[in-house]
Amino acid sequence: MCPTKSSDGFPDKSVGNVQFLDKVTPESDVTILTSGGVYFPAHSHILAMTSPVMEKMLEKAKINRKTGEKVIPILGVPSDAVSLFLTFLYSSSFTEENMDKYGFHLLALSHVFSVPTLKQKCTKGLAIGLTIENVIDVLQLARLCDAPDLYLKGLKLVACKFKAVRTTEGWKFLQKHDPWLELEILQFINEVESRKKRTKRHKEEQSLYLQLSDAMECLVHICTEGCTSVGPHDMDPTKNKQPCKRYSTCHGLQTLIRHFAMCKKRVNGGCARCKRMWQLLKLHASMCDHPDHCRVPLCRQFKLKMQQEKNRGEAKWRMLVRKVLLAKTISSLSLHKGTTSPH
Repeated sequence: MCPTKSSDGFPDKSVGNVQFLDKVTPESDVTILTSGGVYFPAHSHILAMTSPVMEKMLEKAKINRKTGEKVIPILGVPSDAVSLFLTFLYSSSFTEENMDKYGFHLLALSHVFSVPTLKQKCTKGLAIGLTIENVIDVLQLARLCDAPDLYLKGLKLVACKFKAVRTTEGWKFLQKHDPWLELEILQFINEVESRKKRTKRHKEEQSLYLQLSDAMECLVHICTEGCTSVGPHDMDPTKNKQPCKRYSTCHGLQTLIRHFAMCKKRVNGGCARCKRMWQLLKLHASMCDHPDHCRVPLCRQFKLKMQQEKNRGEAKWRMLVRKVLLAKTISSLSLHKGTTSPH
């Protein structure tokens, strides 16, 4: 029923019983006033128990001289939202329909009056209902209400659908009235793009290190056992040489070895392909644990030279060796995990 007011400005409850939650509550000792002129009866001990902010407000609340009840104003939101808020304080009941209609208002109320359980429900509900059209409004509210999870999900949606978001009225309003939030959104998008580039670059580097690791294994295989067209000088010529498991890498390496053996430019360092083969031999020597028995050409010589020059720098080369070894280890662990069946 619509309230009436006495001469002191407070609701006059003597007209009849006030309905709240479809139950007559004559025992109420608090009146909740709304911006719409609607008032609801409530109980101070329930309000104080569910909201520390309400507890402090009750200590300073004005008293209706006619009814002797304390009056708590909840302004700035629709009366129906206040009703749902009080319903939650009494029964913790909450539905998706409530969220669709009054989710924004309920999140604001849960933040202002410090009701964490309701705030959590509102945050999850609004996150599920995020759209291109409402995301800017949700971001503004999430920032005001200190809802970081909701704010982050909103930022991710904007970053993912930025072209569409830029055409909305919310974004146009944002540009005119909230430049700080616009700046935060643009910075977040820039960070997302930078992270994607770093991830792509990291994957490319890991792929390169894994290729080098495979090349090292193929080099040992070629120089120890021999492969389809290249092998050690004492390799049995009658041996049936089938393509190995890493055919593409092994075939390319054999081609490079044949070129290295016949190239005349490499003496003067004028051949890029020979330089690459030289670097592969040096990389092998850096990783080899048995240079005295290794059949890869120049392994022992490279090893001795690197030991003599280890105090002269070459930090980048040592970093390359570590990354190639790490890539080999990670690849071995991945293969082992893939071939191991769960018990």
